[in-house]
Amino acid sequence: MNDWISLLFENKELLRMGHCQRSEDLNLGMGWLYYGMTRLIRPKQIVVIGSWRGFTPLVFGKAMADNSEGGIVHFIDPSMVDDFWKDPAGVQSHFERFGVTNIQHYLMTTQQFTESEPYRALDEVGIVFIDGLHTEEQARFDYEAFKHKTASDGVFLFHDSIDLSKTNWLYPPGLAYERSVKHFIEKLKSTEGIQVFDFPFAKGLTLVQRDPLN
Repeated sequence: MNDWISLLFENKELLRMGHCQRSEDLNLGMGWLYYGMTRLIRPKQIVVIGSWRGFTPLVFGKAMADNSEGGIVHFIDPSMVDDFWKDPAGVQSHFERFGVTNIQHYLMTTQQFTESEPYRALDEVGIVFIDGLHTEEQARFDYEAFKHKTASDGVFLFHDSIDLSKTNWLYPPGLAYERSVKHFIEKLKSTEGIQVFDFPFAKGLTLVQRDPLN
């Protein structure tokens, strides 16, 4: 595993975006949670919405491959920040450089993806990682889009879920916005039948799952 992390962190862009990674001690930070949950839940399908340079789909894909049971990471990103995800051959080469071949990228928004055949075919999703447009409205849409597609032991992970203080300037001029995912998380905390747990690291990570006692 250390060899793989060393290879991963050769790309300094994969040390960014608030997952608490650290190259000095080959520390995946919150990536250990992503990796461990995948090894524990052993999902056949994972959905990742949004990623700067692919850290989360890569970690999920590596863990799924290490489970040796097959499966696919459905990675949804319309490449609104820049053109990084727009070349299919380049995307495939990027992931294959790290020995991960089980990621399927969809160059579209969640709204567009819900109109596609791959979405209609989805079921028993084990993990949904939400890290796209960090607004309350989009977080709600992402959650509602996959709420009925998850397995009984499936989990949602919301990234940047406790921070309201900064404008997201990654997007091109005119598309910057205030983070407001936290507002949606607060509403989920008062929803019956689910459990919500915050990890208060960086800008936050929140786990949401069905309450096994309900």
